[in-house]
Amino acid sequence: MITYLINKTFYALLTLFGVVTVIFFLFSVLPGDPAQMMMGQNEDSEQLAAVKQKYGFDKPIGTQYLYYLNDLSLVSFHSKNEDDYTFLRKGKYSATKLFSIGNTTTVIKWPYLRESFTKQGKRVSEVLGETLPNTFVLAMSAITIAMILGMSLGIVSALYKDKWLDKAIQVLSTLGMSVPSFFSAILFAWFFGFILHEYTNLEMTGSLYELDDFGEAMHIKWKNLILPALVLGIRPLAVVIQLMRNSLLEVFNQDYIRTARAKGLSEYQIIKKHTVKNALNPVVTAISGWFASMLAGAVFVEYIFGWNGLGKEIVNALNTLDLPVIMGSVLIIAVLFIIINIFVDVIYVWLDPKVKLE
Repeated sequence: MITYLINKTFYALLTLFGVVTVIFFLFSVLPGDPAQMMMGQNEDSEQLAAVKQKYGFDKPIGTQYLYYLNDLSLVSFHSKNEDDYTFLRKGKYSATKLFSIGNTTTVIKWPYLRESFTKQGKRVSEVLGETLPNTFVLAMSAITIAMILGMSLGIVSALYKDKWLDKAIQVLSTLGMSVPSFFSAILFAWFFGFILHEYTNLEMTGSLYELDDFGEAMHIKWKNLILPALVLGIRPLAVVIQLMRNSLLEVFNQDYIRTARAKGLSEYQIIKKHTVKNALNPVVTAISGWFASMLAGAVFVEYIFGWNGLGKEIVNALNTLDLPVIMGSVLIIAVLFIIINIFVDVIYVWLDPKVKLE
């Protein structure tokens, strides 16, 4: 296990290094001056030059890249010169000094994702801290719906193979996989939030936290979670149904299942004790991939339903070319993908002891 975690950590760092390099140089070639984006319409030549110097925008692209790596690194190096970008300005971030050599101080700190261009110097970490939990709640709700309904319908479909119930479930799952999420979002918002609003009491748009009628306090509105979670869960639901059905049918043909039936065990006992756990490996693979994708791909669903999550924030950042927010969002999504993949490998060992972590 220790060797596995060391190897995984090494490859994770290599992957993150590649992601950081790609997104930095990709967004560095976009048109527009970051300093002007930060200043808005109020800049003059002296203020613009000061901002460029403060954030290192006046340096060559290679130097800016090294600055970015230094910001993201847990151990970073900083100049004692106040005019240098790497100078440890008060309030920039918390750091613990390790040692100093000449004009350079080495510190340990949390990764610094810089500041938003459009939110008056607000840190990207604060923006992500406000939006990522909402997306996580949405993704967890959607994947829970997909798992519970998908596994249940998959078991029913396998038990009634080639019967009308099996065919009806297959048609529904195929339809679910073929309909794009943005179309489903528009359809659900219009039908359940507008046409049937009188009966469902659901809104076309709304986020997890909303201001009260007096505009004084934020309150949780759980009903706003229903429609986006259903829409986001439709496609993984269809995939889980198909995988669960096919995996169960394969397990049903194993010799130990025939032995269990010969001993007089009921179908319920066979499913509960022998088949479901052994059929879960492909389902876990699909669920893990879909959950990670939901964190990254809930963009259209969140935007259509007005859900204040990471997806909606990415759309807004793209519209305003808020590069630090976009880059920070991509990085956090990459980290979540890596963590989820490691977690899934551990689940495999629990599901199937024959699987070894190497």
